Formats: sequence, structure tokens, C-alpha cells
Amino acid sequence: MTDETTGAAMSPQDLALAAAIRRYEERPASLGFALLADLYRKAGRVDEAVATCREGLGRHPHYATARLILAKALVGRQDFTEALSEIDTILRVNPKDVQCHRLAAEMYRRLGRLDDAVQHLERAATLDPADRESHTLLGLLRAEGPVGDSGVARLLADDTFVTDAFGTVCLDQGLAEEASVVFTRLLRKDPDNAGARERLEAALRARSRRKG
Repeated sequence: MTDETTGAAMSPQDLALAAAIRRYEERPASLGFALLADLYRKAGRVDEAVATCREGLGRHPHYATARLILAKALVGRQDFTEALSEIDTILRVNPKDVQCHRLAAEMYRRLGRLDDAVQHLERAATLDPADRESHTLLGLLRAEGPVGDSGVARLLADDTFVTDAFGTVCLDQGLAEEASVVFTRLLRKDPDNAGARERLEAALRARSRRKG
């Protein structure tokens, strides 16, 4: 079978996703609207995911799972402020929702608001002491000192090297954690530095790929 939009052959995963979407589209009035919205989101149909969630939440405003899916869909189209509003609504009712704290930390980080991101990561790490990723990200976003014992890490003890150019070199050389520290420090000096925000995300993605 081919994708009607692109004409390309669909993978088994895509076929399964399309079949699941069709099943839930047949019963849109049920609480399954949240699952349908999540399937839309995973299929890249984020506008439909947002619309489905909002329509369903109009009927079931206290359905936290649907609100979380809405937040994730909003992140998918870069609406971080609106997504944070949805997360805040969930956390007011359930302040111990670890997943929401992690998502809030990601959004604040992508907005350049690192202190707010650290606050939510600290909460996530406290609620889930086994959450190694949150602990690691805390160390990177605090950027309190050099990373490891490498020569590059020792250079980072001196703010002379905390520059966009040096961070980019680190990133190009595969030194993702060192690059993360550089761009975090730049963002702490200038939260509106869009280039530093973008390269911090690139460094964190590179670190994640290396771990995988």
C-alpha cells in the first residue's frame, strides 16, 4: 500500500498506525479521542492532534492524559508557551507528575529559560531518584564546572572559551557534552540568544544519539 499524500510505499509500522487511526476515527465521541489524538501526533498530523484533543477536552476537561497529549502535540508544532499552559494545568492538580516535570523542563530549556528548566528537572529527579537522564541534564544545564578530565573540559573552566565559535567546534568534533556546557553558559548570559538555543538542542540530540 502507498501513502495517498506522497505516493511512497508505506512501512509495516505506518500501515499499523494508519489502521489504528481508522479504528479510533470510527468512535470519536468516546474517551478514545485521546488515543486518536496521540496516533495523529505520532503520524506527524499535529494540527489534527491538537484539534482532536481540544474538542475532546471540551467534553472531558479533567482528562489529564488528553491534556498531556495536547501538550506534546503543541510541542510538535513549536507552541511551547501554549504547551506549558497545559502542563501547568496538570501540575496544579497533580504536582508529583514526573512526566509533566520532564516535559516542562524540555520546553523551558527550548525557550532559553534554563533556571525554570533546572527547577523542573530537580523536581523530576527528586520524585524519581532512578531517573538518570534528569540527573545528567541537571549537571549539563547548571554548567557549574568543566565536564570530565579532558583537555577541552579543563579549558571550559575559563570563560574565555565560552563562545559560540568554540561551542560549534566542540559540536563538530563530537564533544556533545562540552558543547552543551558552552551553549548553556551562553544562554545564561543571554536567554534570547536563539542561535545558542538551537545549538544546545543540537548538542543534546548528538549526546542522545551517541548514548543510543
